[in-house]
Amino acid sequence: MVRLNPAARALIESGPLAHLVTLNNDGSPQVSVIWVGLDGDDLVSGHLDGSQLKMRNMARDPRVALSFEAPGGNSGLREYLVVHGLVTLTEGGAPELLHRLAQTYIGPGTDFPPMPNPPPGTIAHIRVVKITGAGDWAA
Repeated sequence: MVRLNPAARALIESGPLAHLVTLNNDGSPQVSVIWVGLDGDDLVSGHLDGSQLKMRNMARDPRVALSFEAPGGNSGLREYLVVHGLVTLTEGGAPELLHRLAQTYIGPGTDFPPMPNPPPGTIAHIRVVKITGAGDWAA
């Protein structure tokens, strides 16, 4: 089992936007920018609209990749983390997860989602299978 080291965990918990790559029917990549958190050794993301292409892609093919840009750099180049994983989708809990993530991505005290009675949505649980990139996490 591949695990995120403390540097990778700290980067993800700091709230960089994640670039989620899923696979379309024809094998071409589909990229979405999402919020990501941690649940134990898994990455998690909440989604209120299950009809989006990224959701259909993950339901059909669980292979994904996520990239995170780090604030630090070396010789003018930014460090980055890439996580390859396998997704398991679970129904419900998305508003609660999005509310938790909004405290990091938007700010403490944020009321999110910004709607009354949001749908239960879906949580994507991403099991890490490979870690690459440039930084302390890519040993």
